Amino acid sequence: MKQALITGASRGLGLALARALAADGWSLLLTARGEEDLYSAAFDLGATAVAGDVTDPAHVARLADAAPELDLLVNNASGLGPVPLPPLAGHSLDSLRELFETNVIAPLALIQATLPALRKRRGAVVNISSDAAVEAYEGWGGYGATKAALDQLSHVLAAEEPDIAVWWVDPGEMRTRMLADAVGAEEAAAAPPPETVAAALLRLVATRPASRRYTRGELA
Repeated sequence: MKQALITGASRGLGLALARALAADGWSLLLTARGEEDLYSAAFDLGATAVAGDVTDPAHVARLADAAPELDLLVNNASGLGPVPLPPLAGHSLDSLRELFETNVIAPLALIQATLPALRKRRGAVVNISSDAAVEAYEGWGGYGATKAALDQLSHVLAAEEPDIAVWWVDPGEMRTRMLADAVGAEEAAAAPPPETVAAALLRLVATRPASRRYTRGELA
């Protein structure tokens, strides 16, 4: 049975993808900070849950120890930063450092910790990106900069690790709490549900195309 490790798996895209993979017969290791929602989701899916913060090195080590036979790592956990979204001229540098820790350093730490298992299984890494990584949206400079860094990290990883697949995916707007925090509940409610993106990601994993950046439109 194939095993996947998904971060930020207690809600939104992480939970939707966990449900899709479980229905496809995958064994799941799920993590998120919210213990109650995480353990409820894991119970429903017959998955293993390890609650914690992906910026904590000890937590990363626990996850790697729990996944010695790993086929898929999904770095989905992400921070938005201060809301309302501030212009760069007024963006707190301390908040920006924390955002890079969550959105860039933590995914790399988890990749480093699980690479031996992924190499052994010729596995795959999915890093969840954003169109804010490549477009200039007012107020999205801090978040977008972290996703641009994650994109380049993914690109180099793909060059350095040709035996594993590396996909960095822009899912577009989704009906999630994070989008509601950023743009308001009304606009977020009009976005597609994360289940549509999860289905596209499942096809990506199943077909194993070349390592590169993908948008939701390309995966539809």
